[in-house]
Amino acid sequence: MRTTTARAHPNIALVKYWGKRDEERILPAAGSLSMTLDAFETTTTVVPDGDRSADVLELNGRAADAEQTERIARFLDHVRALAGSAQRVIVRSHNSVPTGAGLASSASGFAALATAAATAFDLDLDNPALSRLARLGSGSACRSVVPGMAVWHAGDDESSFAEPVRAPDMRMVIVTVDRGRKPVSSRTAMRLTAATSPFYPAWVSSTEQSLSEMVEACQTGDFTRIGEITESHALRMHALIQSTTPPIRFLRPASVAIFDTVAELRSNGLEAYATADAGPNVAVLVRPDDAAALAGELDDLGQVRIVGPGPGAQLLPEGLEVPAATAHKGTAQGGTAQEGITQEGPA
Repeated sequence: MRTTTARAHPNIALVKYWGKRDEERILPAAGSLSMTLDAFETTTTVVPDGDRSADVLELNGRAADAEQTERIARFLDHVRALAGSAQRVIVRSHNSVPTGAGLASSASGFAALATAAATAFDLDLDNPALSRLARLGSGSACRSVVPGMAVWHAGDDESSFAEPVRAPDMRMVIVTVDRGRKPVSSRTAMRLTAATSPFYPAWVSSTEQSLSEMVEACQTGDFTRIGEITESHALRMHALIQSTTPPIRFLRPASVAIFDTVAELRSNGLEAYATADAGPNVAVLVRPDDAAALAGELDDLGQVRIVGPGPGAQLLPEGLEVPAATAHKGTAQGGTAQEGITQEGPA
């Protein structure tokens, strides 16, 4: 084994992942489609350590707590099973994604970890196999293995992975209205939705139809249709989540104001479409030439950043590593790393 470091970026779903049919293998109830971003990266180093009897997790320079470390160890057990190894490791991760705010932090986190760990354990995985592995950490992580637009097939354990989709060049204007941790995790909210919403079966069947239409729109370069499906599916997902018992609401008044502003701008000739994963922050899909104008219109509604299609998960050159924590005591707190590889990803 050898020390390896990988970097991955989050993705924002245009057709949402919300609900599983298999919790253990993280198989989705329906397929989804997303854009991997060129911002908010996670960098993760995996260091083999034969002297340890348990894995160690460090997040943003601090030792993680027992619950966080246990989830990473369970994921690494999948890697060890593939490699036929019992080797324990130190995982050091730095995440620039806002913590638990619905910007897919676990997607980048587990995509980076899967890529680094697979190489550290000398596994020769092609892209579908690496995507399947990342899926076992966090469902949406399978899409962050793929650059640009990615479709995640529902499938079974062998066929549930993400692969690239041809699409027109687009930008997203991310409007961050709240960087804080959301009150209910995506994992908990997904389970509650499936268990209590009377609309859940219709959500699953309609999502498969939306996905089919979205793939066709991407392949034909129909930006208007891509945007229409994106905004409609986001609002449908948030309506579904609010239909749980007890109801869960991720969108804030500021989030709704952004949706309203985007609709008004669209009626005035600036074509853009809003979406939001399981959190209050909003991503607005726009053509590249209109991104700066849109950002200017939204600047008063939150912290604005223009992002584009980003790379898939990739190894970094030897010697580029996440620095070690000063000590293995204490708990990861502050910063933005905790949820990158310890919480279930949003849509």
